[in-house]
Amino acid sequence: MAGKPPTGDPVQDAPDVTAPQHAAAGLPAVAHSLRIAHQQMGARRTALTLLKVNQKDGFDCPGCAWPEPDKRHAAEFCENGAKAVAEEATLRRVTPDFFARHSVSDLAGRSGYWLGQQGRLTQPMYLAEGADAYEPVSWERAFDIIGEELAALGSPDEAVFYTSGRTSNEAAFLYQLFAREFGTNNLPDCSNMCHESSGSALSETIGIGKGSVLLEDLYKADLIIVAGQNPGTNHPRMLSALEKAKHGGTKIITVNPLPEAGLERFKNPQNARGLAGGGTALTDLFLQIRLGGDQALFRILNKLVLETAGAVDTEFVREHTHGYEDFRTAALTADWDETLRATGLSRAEIEQALGMILASKRTIVCWAMGLTQHKHAVPTIKEVVNLLLLRGDIGRPGAGVCPVRGHSNVQGDRTMGIFERPAPAFLDALEKEFGFTPPREHGLDVVRAIRALRDGQAKVFFAMGGNFVSATPDTDVTEAAVRRARLTVHVSTKLNRSHVVTGARALILPTLGRTERDRQAGGEQFVTVEDSMGMVHASRGGLKPASSHLLSEPAIVCRLARRVLGTASATPWEAFERDYGTIRDRIARVIPGFEDFNARVARPGGFTLPHAPRDERRFPTATGKANFTAAPVEYPHLPEGRLLLQTLRSHDQYNTTIYGLDDRYRGIKNGRRVVLVSPEDARALDLADGSYADLVSEWTDGTERRAAGFRVVHYPTARGCAAAYYPETNVLVPLDHTADTSNTPASKSLVVRIEKTERKADQAG
Repeated sequence: MAGKPPTGDPVQDAPDVTAPQHAAAGLPAVAHSLRIAHQQMGARRTALTLLKVNQKDGFDCPGCAWPEPDKRHAAEFCENGAKAVAEEATLRRVTPDFFARHSVSDLAGRSGYWLGQQGRLTQPMYLAEGADAYEPVSWERAFDIIGEELAALGSPDEAVFYTSGRTSNEAAFLYQLFAREFGTNNLPDCSNMCHESSGSALSETIGIGKGSVLLEDLYKADLIIVAGQNPGTNHPRMLSALEKAKHGGTKIITVNPLPEAGLERFKNPQNARGLAGGGTALTDLFLQIRLGGDQALFRILNKLVLETAGAVDTEFVREHTHGYEDFRTAALTADWDETLRATGLSRAEIEQALGMILASKRTIVCWAMGLTQHKHAVPTIKEVVNLLLLRGDIGRPGAGVCPVRGHSNVQGDRTMGIFERPAPAFLDALEKEFGFTPPREHGLDVVRAIRALRDGQAKVFFAMGGNFVSATPDTDVTEAAVRRARLTVHVSTKLNRSHVVTGARALILPTLGRTERDRQAGGEQFVTVEDSMGMVHASRGGLKPASSHLLSEPAIVCRLARRVLGTASATPWEAFERDYGTIRDRIARVIPGFEDFNARVARPGGFTLPHAPRDERRFPTATGKANFTAAPVEYPHLPEGRLLLQTLRSHDQYNTTIYGLDDRYRGIKNGRRVVLVSPEDARALDLADGSYADLVSEWTDGTERRAAGFRVVHYPTARGCAAAYYPETNVLVPLDHTADTSNTPASKSLVVRIEKTERKADQAG
């Protein structure tokens, strides 16, 4: 039988600490996966469920968006994927009796870990104005409450419709259609907080805000640069692809402030060498860069390429690019002293990286949040593109840009129209297909939505999945802003902190998970998702739903639309709920690349969306070519006695979902409130290993933000840098500290001072 959820909230600032590991996966990963799965699901359910993860006839993992190979292993999942599936397919249940025992005040004092461990939500719940406990409510009454609040708004733009990445293509398309028929483009989503900088940079430089490589390109590359990314925790199945590339002769450069075990050595649990042998060493060159120094690194590399005879692909530059001369002038001014100061690297290390780049005929650059969450994130990514354009490394096999998306289907949501700044062509297609006039004024992204709630300009907040309160920056400001809303609504599978930081009224609407059967009036349904490389495929759950009261996300949107829009809408919402194939037929007529959607997705493995730069070396930019750029080099400047702090995930974590309290590869066990500091910096700041401190972020306007009670851990991070887990450190990130252009919270380079305290390890998470 599966284990029961924890009753007490464990202390999270008193971990056991050992030396970090230098290899990832292997037998420990298998054992940990099975232990967690058995605790949540029991033995039989574990076997039935995990063998269907990421299979062509199964369901898409609710974790990351890494693509599947065409030929799949029977166990096509990673450790964190197994944890994600286990928490969704858990036998633990959160019933109305649970809410009768636990007031909102009680739940608000619990940790995110404890809340998530309680199990699956089973019934719609309603928090009345002035009440301190949720009570069960019928679906009909829930939709009436939402309808009442939406009808009372002075403008449709006083409503915010947020989306998490786990939403299917079908649900996302319906959700944005409903919001736009209601009259607003207020469609913020989790992309605003992660890869918005990638989309902004790539849209301007190559004409499409997605990566340009497919999985097989990794196996053809001569060189893969992995910058600002930790695949071993965040996208573990990527390690299998890197291993296969290494065995084919690919070289790998890792650029990161922290050494990460998965990129040092990978023990593949799918083969004997990984389980019983030494595994595969992945990284050929580790550049331990100072936080925020990536733009300076790529700028100097571009200068050195320009100065090397024969290194520039002049034919590609002439035929396919624009802005080369301005870029060249700027790049040649790159200064070695400034570069070394910005990056913390040595000249020899940079020249070694240059040698590997010059020796490569096919280079891929992969990145994640370590590049996207800085104030200068967009010009940093543009500088990466500059390097690839110089070498002709976009639009050829084994080369290109590879932003590695996080949450499953976060890229698909954007493709389906979840975007606060929709393209006119998309709105034109919606208008033609559905016969209404969509709003044209741009809506609110995540940061602007929080401001609107804070200022009383937004009054209804509706979240399709996710944990908005914990995922967003400036925790105190965000929570106060959300509490000003008239109504907050969360479509969820499990309990999280966003359910206990509410508006005057609140609803929790429980929904089906990826693992569960979806039966509608038209028969058993499936949904589709898009992975990080533009592959679209079906997802079919097989488990009995956790409760008879659950509705699917498409059904929730359809019923909400019928209640709110009524006869004013000519959209066939009832037909869409009955048969998801009818939704896909409409998607096929609205969104390019989805023609004949139903037939193509019926093929095992699905299909690949078109990508003009990759497929044709055609760049749909304003100039009609790929654009070189020449932004000034920026990097954080560190005052004396301060450190640059990055927020990051533990290995027992996916986004804001906390699976456990261990970070096995970093040597942290049974705790989360830790700050990782290099021994040299710790000595200079008189921070003993095991001592306690508060983290205080400092800003040019004189304000400070404090996160209290962190255990100091001496750790081999880059000098001048520190690291701590989010969401605990989101309180340190001001709402207005965002990346230029993309408005993404800049959580990866916070200037902090670390104040020693006499506090003991007595704080519950």
